[in-house]
Amino acid sequence: MQFTWNEALPLFFMAVMGLALLAYVVLDGYDLGVGILLPFATNEEKDLMVSSIGPFWDANETWLVLGIGVLLVAFPMAHGIVLSALYLPVAVMLIGLTLRGVSFDFRVKARAARKGLWNRLFALGSLMASMAQGWMLGSYLTGFDYHWISVLFCAGIALTLPTAYAMLGAGWLIMKTGDDLQLKAVAWARKVLLPMGVALVGISLATPLVSHTVYERWFNMPQLIGLLPIPVACAVAFYAAFLVISRPKIVAAGYGWVVFASTVLIFVMAFIGLAYSMYPYIVIDRLTVWQAASATESLFVIFIGVAITLPAIIVYTVFMYRVFWGKAQALSYLMPAMEPGSVTADHRRT
Repeated sequence: MQFTWNEALPLFFMAVMGLALLAYVVLDGYDLGVGILLPFATNEEKDLMVSSIGPFWDANETWLVLGIGVLLVAFPMAHGIVLSALYLPVAVMLIGLTLRGVSFDFRVKARAARKGLWNRLFALGSLMASMAQGWMLGSYLTGFDYHWISVLFCAGIALTLPTAYAMLGAGWLIMKTGDDLQLKAVAWARKVLLPMGVALVGISLATPLVSHTVYERWFNMPQLIGLLPIPVACAVAFYAAFLVISRPKIVAAGYGWVVFASTVLIFVMAFIGLAYSMYPYIVIDRLTVWQAASATESLFVIFIGVAITLPAIIVYTVFMYRVFWGKAQALSYLMPAMEPGSVTADHRRT
């Protein structure tokens, strides 16, 4: 089979966009989940929860920018269709993300009487962004069809996606905190695990019903047998998470990370299933990857930029998580005391 750039480059950019969106859903998903869980913690615990995501949350959103950027420059036709159809939920998501960004800084610097307000806005922004993303996913799967069944499907995902993010957030807190907050995170995980499982099963069963294309890809032989590892892996991951949060001694022994890892595995398997269901469409039943792609000459120029940018983002992300890994500590904006005469102290006086 002869290699051609006009066939390979669209697939490359589709893979990059998929990687970026998967990374965003997992990485920003856990800090959205922490925000959703924030109202159920004490004031001291809220500070620790925000501290646990502090070094990461802003950088996590870089993956969303990369994914949308690739959609814009590599698939402009699809970009026009997708963002035109999703204008309102995208606006809601951006408002939610803005609320989170403002609240993250203001909650620390505000007076005690206003801190509760910023905490509530942080949680509200997290919930708004999560629900908007759920609606967008449902709309995308239905090909932006607004029949009442499709609307109910979108609403169902919008209402249930926050439970999956909350499970990711609880798993993150189990890894990053200790003592009472860790135990509370285990309790939160027990409460959201079953709703998350029911939601995922419901979405998996409903998606083929609202999309004939997805039905054809999954429920024909021998594809059905070949795809069995996806639901089996999800079931094993679900049971592993259930096993750990049901036995606090396992968490105390240092295996709390299994909850987070299992939830991430479920997300990855769901994403693989979604990618298989959609291919070769970038807008289901309307535009294939090649139909939506920019000219090959343009893609080649963009390829050079992505070949530089993507490794830089990956290296930076890995480095950041290595540097700030470990148990979270309470937030503090106080500068450490400095010896008189030091360069920093002199600079401050200046």
